[in-house]
Amino acid sequence: MKQPKKRRVVYLIPNLLTTGNLFSGLASILFVFGGDYGSAAIAILVAIVFDVLDGTSARLMKSTSDFGLQYDSLADVVAFGVAPGLLMYSWALSGPKMLGAAVMFAFVACGALRLARHNVLATTGGDGKPFTGLPIPGAAGVMATLVIFDQHVAPLGEKVKPILGIILTLVLAFLMVSTFRYRSLKELKTQEHHHFNYLVYAVLILMAVLAYPQAMLFVVFAAYALSGVLEQGWKLVAGMMGKKPGEEIRPDGLHK
Repeated sequence: MKQPKKRRVVYLIPNLLTTGNLFSGLASILFVFGGDYGSAAIAILVAIVFDVLDGTSARLMKSTSDFGLQYDSLADVVAFGVAPGLLMYSWALSGPKMLGAAVMFAFVACGALRLARHNVLATTGGDGKPFTGLPIPGAAGVMATLVIFDQHVAPLGEKVKPILGIILTLVLAFLMVSTFRYRSLKELKTQEHHHFNYLVYAVLILMAVLAYPQAMLFVVFAAYALSGVLEQGWKLVAGMMGKKPGEEIRPDGLHK
């Protein structure tokens, strides 16, 4: 009798973390309604932490399930689709009302499509490492940290925000439904020879974020959003140069 009860607890923990993700998303929406955009952005970042923890805990405890996958995606639609969409609309897009609403809807819809595609691929074993399209928490992180950057580092100005908001929101929406490949933490298991390099990068990034979080969080999320595009561009260039991705080109033009 003890073993089944223990298993129920193991399955419960990731779902409780997913509930924390959902709660943080709803808190962000309430902060937006109250005009507290900074707190709304922070709530989205807290939701990202819960999202990372629920997936990690499920894998470590070997308690992944179809129910957990679907529940996680439903929570993600709220926390990383609706919440950042409303935040961006209220913060930057409410001036051009109809256009702003259309842009916000495009982001939420593309986020939902991204999650639906992920679920289909996950059930058929086709998604995971790397991701297909920008993960929706990454897109939400760019939006949330941009608001924090505006409030604490460099105010963007009322004329700049609508233009930047429209462009950024549409670009992120496109990246989510694109076929660009994005690295995932799961790849660390299959690239053991790179573990030390990843550890060094992680420590350097953590130090930079701790030293200047208001600016560096935006830099980190923006860099990740661009990484899929840059990696695909590098592969195209490498292909045109007759070089396999991952090879190095010596100064004399030869491959090694």
